[in-house]
Amino acid sequence: MTQRIYKMSFASVYPLYIKKAERKGRTKEEVDEIILWLTGYDQAGLAEQIEEQHDFETFFEQAPELNPNVSLIKGVVCGIRVEEIEEPLMQKIRYLDKLIDELAKGKKMEKILRSDV
Repeated sequence: MTQRIYKMSFASVYPLYIKKAERKGRTKEEVDEIILWLTGYDQAGLAEQIEEQHDFETFFEQAPELNPNVSLIKGVVCGIRVEEIEEPLMQKIRYLDKLIDELAKGKKMEKILRSDV
């Protein structure tokens, strides 16, 4: 199962993140802001990852720099505490899932991006 997730195209999941956010009155721009904050990509780099149909493994491998505040992301995704996930790539994927969940639940961007710490 884990390997299947790693090989999934980021581009195939990206529209699902947007749809989840938009269903709750949030925007594509906010989804992008979260992804850029987490990965260090700029808008052009994110667009290239989507265009190239890179899988999650490549997406995170090529990410310029994981945000230094990722350790502040805590909570449960799919019944598992993100801070306790030992597999580094799965933890990064779940960090992203957690941030998108927070967006969909109406959290303020400052809190999602851990900038009020």
